[in-house]
Amino acid sequence: MKPHYLAPLFDPRSIAVIGASETVGSVGCSVMRSLIDGGFAGALHAVNLRHKTVFGLPAVKTVNKISTPIDLAILTTPSKTLLKLVEACGQHGIRHIMIMSCDFVGHDKAGQKLLEKILLLAKSFNIRVMGPTVFGYCRAPSKLVAANFQGKIKSGSLAVVSQSSSVTTAILDWAELHDVGFSSVVSLGSAADIDVGDVLDYLVADPKTKAILLYIEDLKDAGLFMSALRAASRSKAVLALKVGRYDDEVKLGRTHSERLIKHDDVFDVALKRAGVLRLRSINQLFTAVRVLDGTYRTKGRRLAILTNGIGAGLMAVDRARDLHIDLPKLTPETIAQLKTILPVQSSLQNPVDVLGDANAERFKLATELVLKDPNVDGVLVVFTPQVGTDDMATAEAMIALRKTSDKPLLLAWVGGKKIDASRKLLAKAQTAFFNAPESAVEVFYSLASWQYNQQLLVQTPSPLGEMDAPDLETAHMIIDSVLAGGREVLDEVESKAILRAFNIPVTLTIRAQSADDAVSAAMGLGLPVALKIDAKGIVHKTDIDGVVLNLTSLVQVATESSKMLARAKEQLGAENVRGLVIQPMHGKKSGRELMIGVGRDHSFGPVITFGHGGVTVEVFNDIAVSLPPLNEYLAENLIRRTRVKKMLAPFRNLPGVDMEAVKSVLLRVSEMVCEFPQIQQLDINPLVADEHGVVAVDARIVVAPIPENARRYSHMAIHPYPAHLAQITQLKNGLPMVLRPIRPEDADLVALFVSKLSDESRYNRFMSTLKSLPQAMLARFTQLDYTREMAIVATVETSAGTEIIGVARFNVNPDRDSCEFAVVISDQWQGLGLGGRLMGALFVAARDMGLSVIEGEVLTSNKTMLTFMKHLGFTIGKHPEDDSLKWVVKPLTEIVQDTQTQLENQ
Repeated sequence: MKPHYLAPLFDPRSIAVIGASETVGSVGCSVMRSLIDGGFAGALHAVNLRHKTVFGLPAVKTVNKISTPIDLAILTTPSKTLLKLVEACGQHGIRHIMIMSCDFVGHDKAGQKLLEKILLLAKSFNIRVMGPTVFGYCRAPSKLVAANFQGKIKSGSLAVVSQSSSVTTAILDWAELHDVGFSSVVSLGSAADIDVGDVLDYLVADPKTKAILLYIEDLKDAGLFMSALRAASRSKAVLALKVGRYDDEVKLGRTHSERLIKHDDVFDVALKRAGVLRLRSINQLFTAVRVLDGTYRTKGRRLAILTNGIGAGLMAVDRARDLHIDLPKLTPETIAQLKTILPVQSSLQNPVDVLGDANAERFKLATELVLKDPNVDGVLVVFTPQVGTDDMATAEAMIALRKTSDKPLLLAWVGGKKIDASRKLLAKAQTAFFNAPESAVEVFYSLASWQYNQQLLVQTPSPLGEMDAPDLETAHMIIDSVLAGGREVLDEVESKAILRAFNIPVTLTIRAQSADDAVSAAMGLGLPVALKIDAKGIVHKTDIDGVVLNLTSLVQVATESSKMLARAKEQLGAENVRGLVIQPMHGKKSGRELMIGVGRDHSFGPVITFGHGGVTVEVFNDIAVSLPPLNEYLAENLIRRTRVKKMLAPFRNLPGVDMEAVKSVLLRVSEMVCEFPQIQQLDINPLVADEHGVVAVDARIVVAPIPENARRYSHMAIHPYPAHLAQITQLKNGLPMVLRPIRPEDADLVALFVSKLSDESRYNRFMSTLKSLPQAMLARFTQLDYTREMAIVATVETSAGTEIIGVARFNVNPDRDSCEFAVVISDQWQGLGLGGRLMGALFVAARDMGLSVIEGEVLTSNKTMLTFMKHLGFTIGKHPEDDSLKWVVKPLTEIVQDTQTQLENQ
């Protein structure tokens, strides 16, 4: 794989500090001192106009006087010099710069204009810019401290990515006191070019990083951020502190959904979908660092509490109940064993009280038993210094116990001076301890929440069944017609036609231009009916008394129609009144009014809302939000996060609603916004649900044109399952075969496929002779982020059922323009044209993703395959960098057509 595009920045072999100085207090002095004292092993060059040496190193006046290549230039001079220096760096071939000018942050108007010029100039030289930043960054394991910082930074496995230099230095100061180490500390500053997503993308494959801590203020590229974040979270613990939780602007959207959606709620949901735990305060951040070494995990939210002081134990109980943490009963077997080691006065329930005089041995034996209890997912030990206790010996016992169980063991060491030494011992052993029981409970809650978020991470919505396939052609025709007419808002009839195209039940709605037309429509529909105004420029029909329900006679229909048309023309102008719409009353006596909608977040794109519906929707403000795409698990989770969910269950004399029908509408709306980037806002309000199903009584859709040459799903923060790549074809022997993108539920099929490979094929693919893949590897191969990788599987139906007989896979390179691929074919199915068809499907997927070059390996000895590759124009030979067998091909736009021609000629 190619080196990451940020490798020269974060692992440079040579650095030039422009503005290097020995003047105390200057940025140039601080950065040079940090690089030298840190022990940077690469070539370090000082650039200074006035001095011949800086800290004993020879200095040159300009960067172009340096005769060797430079990976990174750090600019510490005043802002007025930056444009000339960036140009000089570009002419010298430097492709990464970090701006650390002390008088430049780029926030004021003059600074923004200068920053725009710098970025434009840098782009012309293909330079990536980090900053402007006050702090800089460090890579402690590599002894690289390119930072304006005074203090020690210990090497460790935790990476910090921050958008604030002040927060970064606060974290480092705290870490030095508590002996916490870091793999990387990156302060992005204004993040004018390189942003959080770029750095995360680099850290995904960084072997020195096991956990990541984020401090975020805002994002520029949510797509890159989510893609990199989801990739990182699959293999590393990721925690985030996001500030700026409140929206300053009052939204004036044309739908309830748009006005009710809050950016912070969307950000919260995005972090959960990425498997990330969100922190709410700097104190939580400091606490979280203690459990970020990757060894603290919980499989559930059942907490057992063990204490030598019932009062302190009850503090933990109260906080646990505040957070809805389960406090399970211990098994009879555990209780029986506890009786043999604890005094008769001890409480054997949860919390377990080992009494105030408990020595270290009693603490250890009781904790060990509780840890083994199958009803328990984690244990909190609360220690208070009392007569008979030994805090040092108890701390040593807890340190030893923690190594014997995969369940989290959290410690609350409550006290002060008497237990200070044992706290230092726990800190040195990197054991999670807290000064208060409540803090420990909150951390357990966070661990359980993180585990829950990991479940959200692996949710990959599959395509909806073919029997329920939407009528995309009709939906396209309606939306294109509206946009061609210069309109953005679809009327109720058009909106319901879109819903109907996606198989969402709607009430029949008929247009009427006059009172007579309304009467005729009511006669055809049957009474009772609802009457609504159809006019331009109204946000809600009720604002002008434009809705009348339950009209039970034709006389009422005629009278109300005349009144409504007159009232609307007077208030809106006759030119804006199109007429009326008539629809039958839904007739659901036990119906509950819900709302399902879509809004747009400025960072994350389409957002789906669900909640209480009707005219009071904005009064009750009972909605939850989620990012599409959804599956059943995510749809159910969205419903569960609202208060209205309680109304959907049976109560009093009302039966429960058809939940499957409600979830189906959510899935259909998800599918709609995935396939139609034109949809900006949508309201289905009310969606009436009862025990027999659902019906959309009213709907409004707002659309907008999409940019030319926009890639499919580029409007989505999370890439949906690419169902459009699936195809039915056949092998040379006529056997039907399906080629489709891989899905999470394919794990068992992939395991069977690998087990049937020859030893040679298995070794070529996995560099190992293992006959079965570990569960973690199976998950990695089947749970994909389709924005950065793709796997196409070939399946056939055999007597034993569905079987995978080949897999073609590519990973996008960091340059986002090329990718590397691999093809593996089951040995028993070679020679039937499978390889060509697999690669053809893979090439189409790569082209659709916007890639232009593909390189990779065909992991087979099949000569037919090699011949096929040669016909496509591949250059076969040893790769110059790593001596592996690779093919670098011409642009994918040509390859796709040539592949099709080759397959047709076979």
